Amino acid sequence: MRDRLTRIRPMTRGRVVAARLIAIAADLLQVVVFPAFSEGGVSPFDAGLDVAVAAVLTGLVGWHWAFLPSFAAEMVPLVDLVPTWTAAVLIATRPSRRGRPLEGAVSSSPLESRKPGT
Repeated sequence: MRDRLTRIRPMTRGRVVAARLIAIAADLLQVVVFPAFSEGGVSPFDAGLDVAVAAVLTGLVGWHWAFLPSFAAEMVPLVDLVPTWTAAVLIATRPSRRGRPLEGAVSSSPLESRKPGT
């Protein structure tokens, strides 16, 4: 089970776009519908939304350390108004200099298109 959650998934453009849209939608829902998600009887729905978003994002892009502080911040009143899911997904899906490139991405660097020795 742990191996399934932590394995590196292919970062296709579709997965990245889906993860970013879900994160933006979750943050927007928590900010716009804040009175419904404030402390009180509806708070379990807010926690349920955060658990669902964490599970879906992990399923789409795999586990990333940026999800952990985002999940913790979402449990603190008023801090959950900060778009932490969006920030975490942007960190998790950014092209890495050392890591794997985004599959299907077009290189914008003229240096990468040059052949060695030219």
